[in-house]
Amino acid sequence: MQTMDSFNFAGKKAFVRVDFNVPLDENFNITDDTRIRAAIPTLKKILKDGGSLIIGSHLGRPKGVTDKYSLKHILPRVSELLEVDVQFANDCLGEETEAKAAALRPGEALLLENLRFYAEEEGKPRGLAEDASDEEKAVAKKAVKDSQKEFTKKLASYADVYVNDAFGTAHRAHASTALIADYFDADHKLFGYLLQNEITAVEKVMKETERPFTAIMGGSKVSTKIEIIQNLLDKVDNLILAGGMTYTFAKAFGGKIGNSIVEDDKLDLAKEIVAMAKEKGVNLVLATDAKISDSFSNDANTSFTSVNEIADGWEGLDIGPESEKTFTEVIKNSKTILWNGPVGVFEFDNFANGSRAVSEAIVAATQKGAFSLVGGGDSVACVNKFGHADKVSYVSTGGGALLEMIEGKVLPGVKAIRGY
Repeated sequence: MQTMDSFNFAGKKAFVRVDFNVPLDENFNITDDTRIRAAIPTLKKILKDGGSLIIGSHLGRPKGVTDKYSLKHILPRVSELLEVDVQFANDCLGEETEAKAAALRPGEALLLENLRFYAEEEGKPRGLAEDASDEEKAVAKKAVKDSQKEFTKKLASYADVYVNDAFGTAHRAHASTALIADYFDADHKLFGYLLQNEITAVEKVMKETERPFTAIMGGSKVSTKIEIIQNLLDKVDNLILAGGMTYTFAKAFGGKIGNSIVEDDKLDLAKEIVAMAKEKGVNLVLATDAKISDSFSNDANTSFTSVNEIADGWEGLDIGPESEKTFTEVIKNSKTILWNGPVGVFEFDNFANGSRAVSEAIVAATQKGAFSLVGGGDSVACVNKFGHADKVSYVSTGGGALLEMIEGKVLPGVKAIRGY
């Protein structure tokens, strides 16, 4: 399989699928350009070789053409980072766009308008009435799927080579993230640097594990992490479960959790997870104490107590000092570390101590030679907030894609290029 370093893009037009789904403020100013900067090495390599770029991306979740989600808003920043005057196509299809792509010379770049302005990108029908019958839904779905083939074929026709550098959407079997690869032979489709690095990092954690292997799973709900937890129980030595799901486990075993977040319909599941961990010989680590609050606010009254003894009117918003010590000890003695999800409401400075302690422990372990992978929006926000992003082994740009890889699923965007 070709790689970015082995492929010579000289004289070639490359369709590069990137993930430029960046946050914009009310004046359309980019508030975080991390995703754009992450793709720049791939784009620059193609231009340096003497190739030309056709850049495709989505922005937001539009239900049709809307100025709010136009990629024209990010064009100046893309040009600035790429250090070339990037052209813009007001549509990703049409004669004008086709002509612009055909006219590109070596060293030139063209940014296409939001791919999701077309329902064919995602392959999902739009505009159906809420009371549409199953038959009407089936007809609409078939119509979009049929037109999706022509949409995909047209995008592919602009280029000689296809490069996927959008890890954030690699778990979607969309036109530009997976289906388009079928129009290029094995020697003319490849991963960009970012996507390859993401795959390498996840596979190093999940398949080339140095032990002890510790995974830290935070977040509010057990239900959203169950498949990940089940897969990890077959791989890890230590599994730290924290965040809001702490209180579902506490209540499942008779604890008093006050007003803390809980999934009452998942109490039996919590018990099953504890039993599964014991059966598989996994050290399941749960918080034993919590920093509690009398309201969901940074300025609320606070106290520390056992996770099983939270009074009515109070809720757990962070782990306590005993749990910090326990988590830190486990993490520092690990050789492979995966962190997905904060252990408290880190957005509030008064409840960020637990997540900071976890982050610092990961940094310490990394400095001793451990491989650490941090992924998921909130975890990435944590290491950025604490200034630790450059002190861990790898920070993933993916949310859903990362979680699905951890679950053991094959991502459509990955399979489309390497075949498995």
